[in-house]
Amino acid sequence: MDKKSKIFFVVFFLIVFIVVAVSFYKFYILKDYYITLEADCDPAIERCFVYECDPADDSECPENVDERISYYKLIEKKASDLPLCDATDPSCPPVSCQAGEDCREILCDEETKAEEEKCSGPVEPAEVDENLLQEDSATGG
Repeated sequence: MDKKSKIFFVVFFLIVFIVVAVSFYKFYILKDYYITLEADCDPAIERCFVYECDPADDSECPENVDERISYYKLIEKKASDLPLCDATDPSCPPVSCQAGEDCREILCDEETKAEEEKCSGPVEPAEVDENLLQEDSATGG
């Protein structure tokens, strides 16, 4: 190989090595990325996503029909801020957004839910006004 080819390959592999090293540092050492998790949600005070367990799809669904429905919200949080424990372990603290954290709660609304998902929880005042206007126009009032 001539000298130009050797220089090209050395520079090329050096750049590849640097990119891999920086990515490793960012993702594995700093944990500088976001994770979206499901967290418990109270439909009495928040707009929650609704999950209904279907016994045809899941053999672990509860027998009682009322226990098959659960409510959740999404939390988008930096991986470095998550506790280092198993989420199924009762001693592991629940994931939530604290003041000053780089974190975001995603509640159910028309923009955040997928077509097959349902929302439950308190209705926003703007939605109430819109629903009343639709009912009034439908009844001719």
